[in-house]
Amino acid sequence: MLCEWNLLSDDMQLILSREALRRAVETVASQAEILAAEMEDGGLANLGGPEALRLLAAVARATGEESLAAPAAGRA
Repeated sequence: MLCEWNLLSDDMQLILSREALRRAVETVASQAEILAAEMEDGGLANLGGPEALRLLAAVARATGEESLAAPAAGRA
């Protein structure tokens, strides 16, 4: 697979990498929200976690969007 990756243009590698990162950020944020809901519903012990998990989700999404929106160094 590495050989196939290396055959892709730099621009295509960047596009695919950014999409993978975007999906990873959304997965982490979604899982944090699910855990927060489970805590609120009594499925997991609530030790102040729901608010922290929602903050994690918001920060992940915000920083993920910002970093993915910025052009790569040397590219416009």
